[in-house]
Amino acid sequence: MRRLQLAILLPLTPLCVSPASAQTTAADVVAAHIRSQGSPCDSAQAAKRDPRASKPDEQVWLLTCTNARYRVRLVPDMAAAVEQIH
Repeated sequence: MRRLQLAILLPLTPLCVSPASAQTTAADVVAAHIRSQGSPCDSAQAAKRDPRASKPDEQVWLLTCTNARYRVRLVPDMAAAVEQIH
């Protein structure tokens, strides 16, 4: 159910909210997703979609947390591919 909510929320977020809060909302959603898979993210600071790495059914987000940065590949009905970046 969480993957379905994420798949629905992320594409609509920029359309429903102001740009500043849209980034915060995306950061919170992506952070919650990686936390559910065991990756630590103390406090989500920002999430930016990577349009060059993304595909129609495979979104890539650069997530900045207070303790780490991650590249998160979200594919519907699958676990996210989470890579810590430095």
